[in-house]
Amino acid sequence: MVSGILAVLLSGTVAPAAAASPGSEPVYDYAKAVRETVWVDIGRDGDGDGRSDRVAADIVRPSEATSRVPVIMDASPYYSCCGRGNESELKSYDSAGKPVKFPLFYDNYFVPRGYAVVLVDLAGTNRSAGCADVGGASDVDSARKVVDWLNGRATGYSAKTGGSAVTASWSTGNVGMIGKSYDGTIANGVAATGVAGLKTIVPISAISSWYDYYRSDGATFGFNPAGLAQTVEARNSGQNCSAQNQVLTQGATANGDYGPLWADRDYVRRAGTVRASVLLSHGVNDLNVKTIHFGQWWAGLNVEKKIWLSQTGHVDPFDYRRADWVDLLHRWFDHYLLGIGNGVQNGPQASVERQPDQWADQSAYPAAGAVATTLRPGVSGTLGTSPASGTASFTDNPGLGEDTWVTDPGSAALTYSTGSLASDLQVSGTTSLTVTATPSTSSARLSALLVDLGPATIRNFAGSGEGIKTGTSETCWGSSTSGDDACYRVATADAKKVSYTILSRGWADLANYASLSQERPLTPGTAYTMTFRLASTDHIVPRGHALALIIGGTDGSFIRGPAQPGRVTLDLARTSASVPLLGIPPAATTHPAPAVGEHVPSADRADLR
Repeated sequence: MVSGILAVLLSGTVAPAAAASPGSEPVYDYAKAVRETVWVDIGRDGDGDGRSDRVAADIVRPSEATSRVPVIMDASPYYSCCGRGNESELKSYDSAGKPVKFPLFYDNYFVPRGYAVVLVDLAGTNRSAGCADVGGASDVDSARKVVDWLNGRATGYSAKTGGSAVTASWSTGNVGMIGKSYDGTIANGVAATGVAGLKTIVPISAISSWYDYYRSDGATFGFNPAGLAQTVEARNSGQNCSAQNQVLTQGATANGDYGPLWADRDYVRRAGTVRASVLLSHGVNDLNVKTIHFGQWWAGLNVEKKIWLSQTGHVDPFDYRRADWVDLLHRWFDHYLLGIGNGVQNGPQASVERQPDQWADQSAYPAAGAVATTLRPGVSGTLGTSPASGTASFTDNPGLGEDTWVTDPGSAALTYSTGSLASDLQVSGTTSLTVTATPSTSSARLSALLVDLGPATIRNFAGSGEGIKTGTSETCWGSSTSGDDACYRVATADAKKVSYTILSRGWADLANYASLSQERPLTPGTAYTMTFRLASTDHIVPRGHALALIIGGTDGSFIRGPAQPGRVTLDLARTSASVPLLGIPPAATTHPAPAVGEHVPSADRADLR
């Protein structure tokens, strides 16, 4: 039986909406649409060839429109190297270089409805000049300058070099940026500049701070931005990006310090300058662009915003809730780009997937009424609000990962549990953990998990589809041509029964206890206090399950271990978690937690597509 918070949320009950204005209709002939490329000058010489870089903006727009039209833009580095969407679509061109294939359904669906769709090749990728700088000024300006051009503030040309000036006389100047992963990240970055004309962004599984993609509170994930730059530049011959790649290599120091390169790519610092509305989507089990990204970005925004949180990994909502997503995008763009009063900005702020294909609306994210609650580990393995005392130790074993920590931690990790809950407990927001730790060696890592101990059916986010199975049947969304069809394979939920669910993770290097910008040597036998974050989430731990906090050293599923793994001792009186909770946690309990048995391996994903 579903009970408490979960029963209310799964009911999905919302107040009746007021009558909305009609939306845009498919009145334009997609086959007759204008297809062209304009190269926009971004005012930088990233490849050092002595010329200002121009980025390629491939445009498709209704030819019959008698008035100016707004723009939906997806700026990406992946249009020739890696592809977009679940079917990895690439751009294609005819023999004269005119664009034919526009990846994804945006052009097929929205151009007949009176929109232009503009797909921008970031500097150094596909047909653009320059070099990729992985979220830096060149990447961001690749899209920002196109927004400027659409508003008459930048210069576009008919060719990559030379050519004649081209204006966007057909554009209203209203732009909405959309994209998954790297593409959505660029939307965040452009919005953080406050550029005029950008009316809305739709970041899907997007990065908000590149530091948090490659590092975590001093800990390192083991991959670096120069490798990604070289991947996206690989099919763009004739450019020398070695100098820019060296900048990335030197700036991304081998340790986890937060330095100037990361500060330049930290959009959260500038979230207060965002003027565009935000429709955000993220998988709460995304192990690629981890969920701290949406949590900190969301918290910094002061604009109209809505959020979808799925149980998937790194997956586009088009592939897990297709019809509802297309309908929402249609109404969202109609409102913010065409000015149609359809009320899409009203109603529940959040929609959260509680079980595969079972969604619940919430009035807010984090959930209204959720309170930062201090939970303390007890020496007997309890987790509650009562004060604690004593010490506990673990021995760092970088060869073990999170699932072993849950099922059979041995001496590698410490488990603290609420015991069986008398009522539902919702974790909604971002958790932080404060530890006072004494290392036995001069280097130490810290990792922590929040775990729902109890059986559930979830999306198989650790599987090859990260929670979806792609079939062979197709559905079509918009108009097609011989070179660009609007039909995409249907994906269904890949569900799995589990005995526990890891709902939040966090990692840190104890050497950064005093400063994220500069690690300090550790003295064996000396106690250090450090606070670090666990990933943002929204999860209900049902009555009868237990909420557990697991603390250990190197979580080998994700981070690199220290030079000298050793034993770490926690002062429990000065160790606690601040967890955003809706519901009543126990003060402390000796009731047993539900047993866990199934080992469910998970894998870190460094593919940013």
